[in-house]
Amino acid sequence: MKERININVSATNYDQSSDGIRSILRRLEEIVHEEDGFVITDSEFAFGWHFYIVSVNKILVEKLANQVGEGFQKLKGKGLEKKFLTWFSHQTQEKNLKVKLAIKEEMESSKFGIF
Repeated sequence: MKERININVSATNYDQSSDGIRSILRRLEEIVHEEDGFVITDSEFAFGWHFYIVSVNKILVEKLANQVGEGFQKLKGKGLEKKFLTWFSHQTQEKNLKVKLAIKEEMESSKFGIF
């Protein structure tokens, strides 16, 4: 089984945001010469927001880190997942996507007060 980075996405427009995210991740696949490197779930709608998960194969992120090199290491965050989240956030901002992103596992542990 492939290791994945799971990212919670909150957006007011599922179609627009998921299409934009799909475009970003397809471009990433082209850059690192990988295929089928991510999955986007269907959304759950609540309180005017769409909530869904983007699951990215870690190999995609590792290849990105290797190709970008020092520039990737300078990104904000500790560890591969946080640095990728920073990179991914920048990509969504460039596309003017109105989304909030968070590492799924961190959200689950913090809601129970475990840090």
